[in-house]
Amino acid sequence: MISDTIAAISTPLGEGGIAMIRISGPEAVSIADTIFYAKQKASDMKTHTVQYGYIKESDTGLKVDEVLLTVMLAPRSFTKENVVEISCHGGLIAVKKTLELLLLNGARLAEPGEFTKRAFLNGRIDLTQAEAVIDLIRSKSDRAYSVAMKQVEGSLSDKIVNLRKLLIELMAHIEVNIDYPEHDVEELTYKYIADKCSQAILIIDELLKNANQGKILREGIVTAIIGRPNVGKSSLLNLLARENKAIVTDIPGTTRDVIEEYVTVGGVPLKLLDTAGLRETSDVVEKIGVERSKESLKDAELVLFVINQNEPIHDDEIKLFHELKNKQVIVVLNKTDLPNKIELNQLTNQFTEEQIVKMSIKNDQGQSELEKVIANMFFNGKIESTDSSYVSNVRHIHLLNKAKRSLEEALKGTHDIPIDMLQIDIRNAWEDLGEVIGDAVSESLIDQIFSQFCLGK
Repeated sequence: MISDTIAAISTPLGEGGIAMIRISGPEAVSIADTIFYAKQKASDMKTHTVQYGYIKESDTGLKVDEVLLTVMLAPRSFTKENVVEISCHGGLIAVKKTLELLLLNGARLAEPGEFTKRAFLNGRIDLTQAEAVIDLIRSKSDRAYSVAMKQVEGSLSDKIVNLRKLLIELMAHIEVNIDYPEHDVEELTYKYIADKCSQAILIIDELLKNANQGKILREGIVTAIIGRPNVGKSSLLNLLARENKAIVTDIPGTTRDVIEEYVTVGGVPLKLLDTAGLRETSDVVEKIGVERSKESLKDAELVLFVINQNEPIHDDEIKLFHELKNKQVIVVLNKTDLPNKIELNQLTNQFTEEQIVKMSIKNDQGQSELEKVIANMFFNGKIESTDSSYVSNVRHIHLLNKAKRSLEEALKGTHDIPIDMLQIDIRNAWEDLGEVIGDAVSESLIDQIFSQFCLGK
């Protein structure tokens, strides 16, 4: 039973039109009464209504802010507790003073993600829905947002619940067969168990089918833009970001550190890393930038290798050919508006034609071709419909694979293992699936998940 009342600022700190403070817990309304002055007290308001008034210091009567206060009484709130939301003027001082008054009058400062954690603990949402809330906040593309929204609505939860129901019914039949062997309940045989396990495995396979796409949509593809100085790396970043994020000059060595930017290319979120030009240099600062570029290359899931077709291929680029052997690489052959001075077979000996994209970044040419190549490389040419139930969370993917392995063990055992032994693997699968939605999950895991949330969520 949760007995204390929490409060936190739920909007980003800084100047803005409105800032919002959320209070949740059994004393939320009475605490609001101590600082809210209006025609009607918070405790006299009907649930889900809004009242105009002032926040005042109770001892001095000094007005702190002019606000709108909303009351949502349990259980009809996000946390299933009494919730009060105070909409203040956006800015640092008013919202900070209002929160301080709430804390002075009995509220406790909420921990990161504690509102969503209470929604989970009070049965308002399950763990997949809670985790989807943070995905919703962090979405980098429309498609990632749609996937997260469907999970918040319970699309994945429903499938897991139905799958667990199938397994619990199978376990019940096995128990009856063990306890009453003289009764052949629904002709329970090894074939029946095998059929049910196969059915469950097919459902898990369907969920995992788009797991790689879901993970990419959730986290983005770490993409390093590499190449020699002045080949157009920063220009490519600016083109994909659709704004001037990186300084572009004709002076080699302008980019001296790794610049990060999230972009969406053809519906695919990329975490772009614009790196310093890879070359031998005596400049101390540029040398550090080159080393950081090489580190970024190690972690990259996709490499955009930019080459200037208006110059012969350089020895530094030939060295990179060997370093990129085990990487997903797209060669961006830039400056196609200028005469070609490279031998194309030097590239085709190392990369397939599908990996080479010709572009004139200066003239905005070739971007659509680049988007198609990325989609082909990671999504087999297309991203599945948003109607699909994407599994995008690494924890979910791990548990689904674990459950699948247990069911495969049970399936193999239907030839020669006693029925009561098969029950162990089936129960393990059922428990792993329960961990996905938060049924019988450890307290430390719950704390770890919700610690990733922002303070007022």
